[in-house]
Amino acid sequence: MIFADTAALFLLAALALDAVIGDPKWIWKHIPHPVALAGMFISWLDRSLNRPSQSPRTRRCAGVLTIFLLVLSAATIGLAITMITRSGGIAGALFEIMIVAIMLALRSLIEHVSAVQAAFSTGGLPAARTAVSMIVGRDPQVLDTAGVCRASIESAAENLSDGVVAPFFWYLVAGLPGLLVYKMINTADSMIGHRTPQHEAFGWASARLDDLVNLLPARLTAVLIAITGPVNNSSIFRALAIAWRDARGHRSPNAGWPEAAMASVLGVALAGPRTYGGKLVDDHWMFPEGRHAAAPDDIGRACRILMAAGCLLAALATPLALPALILFA
Repeated sequence: MIFADTAALFLLAALALDAVIGDPKWIWKHIPHPVALAGMFISWLDRSLNRPSQSPRTRRCAGVLTIFLLVLSAATIGLAITMITRSGGIAGALFEIMIVAIMLALRSLIEHVSAVQAAFSTGGLPAARTAVSMIVGRDPQVLDTAGVCRASIESAAENLSDGVVAPFFWYLVAGLPGLLVYKMINTADSMIGHRTPQHEAFGWASARLDDLVNLLPARLTAVLIAITGPVNNSSIFRALAIAWRDARGHRSPNAGWPEAAMASVLGVALAGPRTYGGKLVDDHWMFPEGRHAAAPDDIGRACRILMAAGCLLAALATPLALPALILFA
């Protein structure tokens, strides 16, 4: 098993690699992205085990079996790759760092969110609606300027937790097996963890397990966002207090933490009533006393918070990586 200091060193290298290269889209034109492969496996299990003719109890049991198979396969692959990279010298280490960088993808998140702000400048609200549709599940055509801005900022906060901090956390805790298991659970939740007639029973186990593995990372993300408060003329303690107060009102047990902290730091009200698939979801506001008229500039400020959070993660990993740095030196 990978030691914490080596994991921290690899995380530092992965964050640097991601910052320089980002998501190499030209590679994924020739080979499937690992998350895409996971999605194919999940879809196959969904088609094979989730049958409408079955009772809700049977479908829930099938969903439990599905997430068990997904976790087992991800852990096995992670252990196998770790055995190879641990005995592969520098080449093995570089391969593992590359895998971690692909799974973190902070730069890709910043690019997708900042694209919404850029769209306002180049094509106005219609272009921004198209850009935000790439990162959110709600209907963009019903969103006004403030709605598009809020949606992109909320996506930035939630994906910072799910897509960056949580993978960072689980790799530090359990190496590649932990990282791949987390990504598999998170992908399963995004695909089958919905409260729809098709997936409410079958995806129950995936959704609950995703809630569990994101419990600590979501709160750590809120702390990281809060620490950026002084740079944004806000208060660290106020952001933490707002997260503590408002996160429990969010429909997700975890997403409210980074969203509420982000809302406080930016001084903008987030979440609230939203439309999904033509249906109004009456969610609680995060930081309701903040500005409701979010603007494109607020998206840029949120992106700077994402960058700062990446720097804070690197700062967190640095002292942990010192023993490995000394050893390799």
